[in-house]
Amino acid sequence: MKISIISALCSALLVLFIGFEGYSQDIPKYDYLEVIVIQKANNSGRVKRIKVEEQTSLQGKQITIDKLEDLESTSDLLNYMNAANWEFVDRQSIVSEENDPVWMSYIFRKSK
Repeated sequence: MKISIISALCSALLVLFIGFEGYSQDIPKYDYLEVIVIQKANNSGRVKRIKVEEQTSLQGKQITIDKLEDLESTSDLLNYMNAANWEFVDRQSIVSEENDPVWMSYIFRKSK
């Protein structure tokens, strides 16, 4: 009797642990989007142009390339993407020479 209770308890614990492991292995999947912001050199970060190339992560989404490229500042860009539930991930900049425009790459992600 004592052995059957112990084996039943061990079986129940084994089922629980297997169930928890199944949930812990779920990896979130994201769509990523790159937006290029071209800023004027030596002009306190004023945006010259926003450029977005055709990307598969835009298919079926409520945001459009035209709307993104019509934005006038990085603040507008971040607010627009936040309103559409895109999460800001990273920003990198490239400066080639002193008076050349600054190219900024903004990376956003959204859960699939």
